[in-house]
Amino acid sequence: MTKVSIPLAKRARDYDVPFSGNTGPLNAITDVEGIHVGFSTIREETPRPGRKRPVRTGVTAIVPHAQSDVPVPVFAGVHRFNGNGEMTGSHWIEDGGYFLGPVLITNTHGVGMAHHGAVEWMLQRYASTYDSDDFLWIMPVVAETYDGVLNDINGQHVTVQHAHEALNSAASGPVAEGNVGGGTGMITYGFKGGTGTASRVVEINGKRHVIGALVQANHGQREWLTISGVPVGPEMMDKSPASQMQERGSIIVVIATDLPLAPHQLTRLARRGAIGIGRNGTVGGNNSGDIFLAFSTANALPMRHKAAQVLSIDMVNDDILDPVYQAAIESVEEAVINAMFAAETTGGTPYDRFTVEAIDKERLMAILKRYGRV
Repeated sequence: MTKVSIPLAKRARDYDVPFSGNTGPLNAITDVEGIHVGFSTIREETPRPGRKRPVRTGVTAIVPHAQSDVPVPVFAGVHRFNGNGEMTGSHWIEDGGYFLGPVLITNTHGVGMAHHGAVEWMLQRYASTYDSDDFLWIMPVVAETYDGVLNDINGQHVTVQHAHEALNSAASGPVAEGNVGGGTGMITYGFKGGTGTASRVVEINGKRHVIGALVQANHGQREWLTISGVPVGPEMMDKSPASQMQERGSIIVVIATDLPLAPHQLTRLARRGAIGIGRNGTVGGNNSGDIFLAFSTANALPMRHKAAQVLSIDMVNDDILDPVYQAAIESVEEAVINAMFAAETTGGTPYDRFTVEAIDKERLMAILKRYGRV
């Protein structure tokens, strides 16, 4: 297994790209207490024996209640904006209102192995729970986007061990972005994309709460790209194949919060992911899988077979959720741009069909300056 160390890259705010809202300390999904993020990254420049293309892919892991010794049900909601994609466990989230275990994001053909790896990891991590005679099952959340332009996706190089590596490396603190984990081979608006994150802080009932987002961005066409309200895409068109690409990708959005929200509220929060990605220009193309998950780490109740017959939860009043919706939208919008700013140019070897360039930050900032945004 190839292990790649990914240094933290400069983010959009480091270049003075303007965004609204108040960020958390890290401006990352890990600002939500108890959430850890980890990666397994495979980045190679020559094909493996018998293959035509290099391997550039991986697995991203998001672990709620990461320090708990037992699985903790997590209230959640999902939304399908455009459905050409996969997120396992979503049917039960819609019916039951919660999920158990980690969230993994990988490439389209790696879902099965990532799912298998997550189940195996949970059996090991929570052995005292699953060694019982309670007839329990495991149904983790695994989502995907397509990286077949820059990665040998049909070689099916994601393994159970990559899922384990991502889960075992999950930690609090700053989150790597760009060409990392499941985002390694992804393309965004015709530029190199991948993993991105951001967060916002809101005050409810005199207490500060965090809304964080992590995206695996692999969507959009160049001419659609909008940053800070400026239609930069048309001004950044060129003759490269990536610039001319039609919508062939997807985006997975994960929104997390420590606010006590019920499942119906989290479903509504997940829907706001569509506005977040829409701010950057995408129309949710026919070939795109735009799938959103929102969850809350509050209301940490026992597993249902161990819980009381009548449960009580805290729940924010729906009437005061507008600032929360705004925070989620702002976090998703910025997370996509952070993914693009952190990403590195990929391809250009004799084995690649073409190169996908990282966004030209100097050119972009000149455009934003001309529009008075910087």
